[in-house]
Amino acid sequence: MTNENKFNQPQTPKSPSRRDLGGLRIAICSDHAGYELKEKIIACLKQKQVLGIQDFGAFSSESSDYPDYAHPMASAVEKGDFDFGISVCGSGNGINMTANKHQGIRAALCWRPEIAALAREHNNANVLSLPARFVSDREAFIILDVFFSTEFEGGRHERRVGKI
Repeated sequence: MTNENKFNQPQTPKSPSRRDLGGLRIAICSDHAGYELKEKIIACLKQKQVLGIQDFGAFSSESSDYPDYAHPMASAVEKGDFDFGISVCGSGNGINMTANKHQGIRAALCWRPEIAALAREHNNANVLSLPARFVSDREAFIILDVFFSTEFEGGRHERRVGKI
């Protein structure tokens, strides 16, 4: 099955089968441009009954600086307080770059489900970064499901990730 067939189906993918979202602790942050999508993602995660969610900000759509939220979120994931992180800003780039300044973070900017799957399978990504201005809510939820339902393949990828 090609990636296109695997991910570009007209219906939303089934609930994650390989990872129980109910057992996950997730740290999340955004800047002002990602605030609305972040709030929708939090509501989605609560519906999926994740074990814990901590919102590191922003707490409104007023102009703000993504590093103020990305650094504390990334530090918490890096320390092991959370299993994964999610970061959201307008393009996804700035908040992703900031998170990746942390040694234990492998943040992946994902705007398609295929990229989210490969980020987990090949790179063992532990932070999902989303570009709020370039994905619809529906696309973001599909990317989220794919990211959290995909396991790291290990093997040859383990060696490569170890060199990061």
